[in-house]
Amino acid sequence: MNPELELSLGQPARARERASYGVLAAVCLAALMLPLTFVGVAVATPAIGRELGGSPLALSWTTNAFMLTFGSVLMAAGTLADEYGRKRLFSLGVALFGLSSLALVFVPSLLWLNLLRGVQGLAGAAALAGGSAALAQAFEGPARTRVFSLLGTTFGVGLAFGPILAGVLIEHSGWRGIFVSGALIGGLALGFGVPRMEESRDPEARGVDWPGTLSFTLALVLLTWGILLAPQSGWDSPWVLLLLVGALLALGLFIVVERRAFRPMLDLSLFRYPRFVGVQVLPIATCYCYVVLLILLPIRFIGVEGYSEIDAGILMMALSAPMLVVPFAAGWLNRWFSAGNLSSLGLLVAAGGLFWLSRIEPGQAAVERVWPLLVIGLGSGLPWGLMDGLSVSVVPKERAGMASGIFSTTRVAGEGIALALVVALLAGLLQHGLASLAPPGESLLAARQLAGGDLAASAGSLPTLSREGLLHIYSQAFSQLLQVLMVITLLAALVVRVALHEPRHPCQARD
Repeated sequence: MNPELELSLGQPARARERASYGVLAAVCLAALMLPLTFVGVAVATPAIGRELGGSPLALSWTTNAFMLTFGSVLMAAGTLADEYGRKRLFSLGVALFGLSSLALVFVPSLLWLNLLRGVQGLAGAAALAGGSAALAQAFEGPARTRVFSLLGTTFGVGLAFGPILAGVLIEHSGWRGIFVSGALIGGLALGFGVPRMEESRDPEARGVDWPGTLSFTLALVLLTWGILLAPQSGWDSPWVLLLLVGALLALGLFIVVERRAFRPMLDLSLFRYPRFVGVQVLPIATCYCYVVLLILLPIRFIGVEGYSEIDAGILMMALSAPMLVVPFAAGWLNRWFSAGNLSSLGLLVAAGGLFWLSRIEPGQAAVERVWPLLVIGLGSGLPWGLMDGLSVSVVPKERAGMASGIFSTTRVAGEGIALALVVALLAGLLQHGLASLAPPGESLLAARQLAGGDLAASAGSLPTLSREGLLHIYSQAFSQLLQVLMVITLLAALVVRVALHEPRHPCQARD
């Protein structure tokens, strides 16, 4: 072939390749800001409570408001990206996230903070949906699997550095500095990543499935609200039962709507693929063995055990630092071992770390917590590095975008529900431990305060009980909670092992 002609034919291919990696750079930058603000707010919760006040329930919405809006509109945001342009929605989401982060710096009350956290969730959903859809179009085949695995690893990097960054910012500039960092990263994504993206859309897009979006959002809000209200009112409370039944009815309505829609937000036929179902278990499992600890442990370390924000952030690095290495190692090991085997092994390791951590009591040396936290992080990192790529590789190519949207929704909505359930369970275990030591009203209030990390307020509610007595009850309740999380993780490992079982690894089949 003529060298000049060959060169001219190669130029468009190289241009497309550069554009594809521009998309990857922009999306990964945006993927950093989401986990940084997620875990950063967890570390900052005690400081936020000291400055803005608020009940334990109100403070819990600093995280739940973000998770609810993020998880409930993620699939609808994917439809908007297909119709109006992936680059356009991604840019809008990143810009709105940055602006809401700046607004959070100036909030005068907890109510405004929670409202703006909800706006951040909407913006994060737009950014992630637009970015994921753009990646699915920019890469094909094995390259698509690799870039989605890299996207998941980027989330892990944000989670790894989030606690220590938050601790340093709180120590030197206050908790509002966390939101400044989110705005700066969003600005980098807009300034350096977005100009390198190319616009793409689905010419057959038919608009947002509003009935599906509204019914799904209603189900998620009612379920989370009911779970959060249960420790205060009791699981048999008429209000709690009404909220939970309403959530069930809204979920049923969502399923009916999606089955009848011409172009549904959620293609239920994907659940006919057993491996696709198995992949959805992975983010749920990591919610209970890893993500909830990113929220609960800083509250325990700072609010109950008296660590400074920086010391708590350093200690949390033992849990999150493996996310810098293990997901990459998982992708490398996947050349010889199946993703199902690696993921189930990782969950087994994480379950062992949870049991080990359950044996550590408040007051013991910090170094004794490092090793079980490392084990949990190492175990969680194996499925974490594989599940994003698996989400688009276990279904036909033409359904990769929908599969990615469902997986992201399962992950985010699952995190919100898991966090609400785990906090409710901890409050219930604490109330059970305090029941014999105080009247029901006082023990309920003290349990909620202690679950929220406010040891001083809990001690004030129970003046007859010593601080050491409260710590002992808290230690027992937290240990029982970790053992429940261990059981959930073990069950998930079994499901993943069965659903993602491969009789023979693809690499072996080629030999």
